[in-house]
Amino acid sequence: MQKELLEEKLKDPLYAVRHSAAHVLAQAVLDMFPEAKLGVGPVIDFGFYYDFQLPRALVPEDLEILEGKMKAIIAEAQSFERMEEEPERVIEFLKKAEQPFKVELATEFAEAGQVITFYKNVNAAGETKFIDLCRGGHLESTKGIGAFKLNKIAAAYWRGNEKNPQLQRIYGLCFDTQEELDA
Repeated sequence: MQKELLEEKLKDPLYAVRHSAAHVLAQAVLDMFPEAKLGVGPVIDFGFYYDFQLPRALVPEDLEILEGKMKAIIAEAQSFERMEEEPERVIEFLKKAEQPFKVELATEFAEAGQVITFYKNVNAAGETKFIDLCRGGHLESTKGIGAFKLNKIAAAYWRGNEKNPQLQRIYGLCFDTQEELDA
């Protein structure tokens, strides 16, 4: 059922744009807060969001800074490259990267016998700029991301459970053109 739902979402051309924008947001957040812990960053109606555990509460001015960082990443035309790894290597990598939420997800995927994939953002010099545990649905490069606007900060519990850590969620709107975004 979940696989069919993902396949249906992937048919929407904006899905890849919005999902790619979520990765760019996570890259920008890690640039601003290297110690950030990554949650998840799905596509939603009209855009995307990404959840983070951060060293301080975000303020509205942070959204402007993050948008600037995202625009710089997009201008680099970083490519999105898919990688598939053995579960043990994935989990060890995520532990070393101190990403406990991703470790939890990768462990569950491994226990369910699922293939574990990553996407990495690579600049023109061949340097990996960002890596995220991800099933996919990306553009060829960041250059294809259209008009976007980070528009809201909210609190969210990890996996929607109030017994889990509270994270900060950044919402973004994303469309092919500025006119669509403005509307």
